Amino acid sequence: MLKMALFFLVISIIAGLFGFGGISSAAAGMAKILFFIAIVLFVVFLVVALLAGRSLTQ
Repeated sequence: MLKMALFFLVISIIAGLFGFGGISSAAAGMAKILFFIAIVLFVVFLVVALLAGRSLTQ
């Protein structure tokens, strides 16, 4: 997921350098969305792992 966000960020930067503003802003928006989805998934899996680890030790 983070690889895709980085890919869209690079596409956004390259498109911005060549003057394609619409493509650049769309790719930047996709990169931002994918980044936040990755962060949310990371936090959810972290909480699940902590709860699973806690239930095993009791």
